[in-house]
Amino acid sequence: MMKVGISMGDMNGIGVEVVLKTFKDPRMLQKMIPIVYGSSKVVSFHRKALNIELPLQHISSIDQAQPRKLNVLSVTQDEFVVEFGKETTEAGRLARLSLQAAAADVRNGLIDVLVTAPINKHNIQGEGFSFAGHTEYLAQAFGGAPLMLLCSDVMRVGTVTGHIPLQEVAQKLTSELILEKLRIMNRSLIQDFGISLPKIAVLSIDPHAGDQGVIGKLDQSLLQPTLRKAMDEKLVALGPYPADGFFGSGQFREFDGILAMYHDQGLTPFKAMNFHSGVNFTAGLSSIRTSPDHGVGYDLAGKGVASEQSFREAVFSAMDIYQKRKEQLQLEANQLIPKRKGKQEEE
Repeated sequence: MMKVGISMGDMNGIGVEVVLKTFKDPRMLQKMIPIVYGSSKVVSFHRKALNIELPLQHISSIDQAQPRKLNVLSVTQDEFVVEFGKETTEAGRLARLSLQAAAADVRNGLIDVLVTAPINKHNIQGEGFSFAGHTEYLAQAFGGAPLMLLCSDVMRVGTVTGHIPLQEVAQKLTSELILEKLRIMNRSLIQDFGISLPKIAVLSIDPHAGDQGVIGKLDQSLLQPTLRKAMDEKLVALGPYPADGFFGSGQFREFDGILAMYHDQGLTPFKAMNFHSGVNFTAGLSSIRTSPDHGVGYDLAGKGVASEQSFREAVFSAMDIYQKRKEQLQLEANQLIPKRKGKQEEE
């Protein structure tokens, strides 16, 4: 059975709740061996406070993990006090320890995939962690060039720039960076989603794609030449499309992937349409990591009302991508090699 590692996120938010609710369904425990990295006492506290019944297995190493139970691996013996809805330094420290331990185990092959519960990007900062978010940290932990890819049944949206201020976006956008993200998305759509010839839409930089230079010139001077280079590389990357009309008209349904220029340009329409079912997948890395598309949810913490749908989809997506990637590697390894003709055949 596949081993699914789970970092517990901020203990004062809804992360532990959605994990418990996901694996409360016994059918989930028949498909995989889930392992939560964090604190056994914290997970037990959430289970009791929220009155969620499911079997827990407290372990100290991966080889102790058992099927048909939610395994909880304590990454520290320190005591923690859960304060629902509060941002605390201790919650950030435990989230950091949990993520670091889970990332190390997936990198070393002890678990197959990583699913991360939401973190608070402010309080998680500390020893060994000075990153804007999961994506940036895992790029260093796993190696590779990451692409944040938000996925649902109706669309897959990636961003060229990630967690940076809007005023810095234009200066960060270069032809090389856009091409790099297009290559990562194209490769991911092939190996992680089984799409043989992906069709990618590229969103414009300026409103109305610059309106032929009236509003801005970057779409003409930067994006259009870049897309011609992409086509020279046999990447089917079309655009630039103004984001408002692209999503408003439903044109997004015609593409396998969508590349936005900056965070909110892509994530706002995605979350508006897929908030309870979307999954955040970090493409471009050697290891597989997914997460729900929502945050820590302090306003919902401890009330028992948080939806586990997005987290459950994140677990399924990680498993699906793992299998697709294995199939693609086998396919590429087994490609037919033309046989050399024998003497009789040549004669």
